[in-house]
Amino acid sequence: MNHDRYDNAYIADILKTTGTIALLGASPNPDRPSNRVMGFLLSKGYTVFPVNPGQAGKQILGQTVYKALADVPQPVDMVDVFRAAEYLDGVVDEALALDNPPKAIWGQLGVRDDKAAAKAEAVGIKVVMDRCPAIEYPRLAV
Repeated sequence: MNHDRYDNAYIADILKTTGTIALLGASPNPDRPSNRVMGFLLSKGYTVFPVNPGQAGKQILGQTVYKALADVPQPVDMVDVFRAAEYLDGVVDEALALDNPPKAIWGQLGVRDDKAAAKAEAVGIKVVMDRCPAIEYPRLAV
């Protein structure tokens, strides 16, 4: 898939069919984009599992933080990645190692790795990169 642009229906379908999200790189700092996006997603009714090894066992926006994707207590529909692009390939590997891989992997603004995306897409996982669901959701009136 070409990740230079996305069809609106492709992104809207991911947002409409997602109920649970693992947010990698979640921050307890309200000034950080990951914290604001997590709050937005929670406000829209998504179940969000924050993942951050340095915050594991603590709470962010009332949600328990997990050390790694594999520690999230239930399958997730989407993995939202707030980590540098160089880590996206490793995130895809972590997602593929799960008993129930996510239906989508979403790389936040600035997070793009076409080879990692191709690896995920090869097994049927949808990928969005260099986009923010908190921008796309209202833009597409999901």
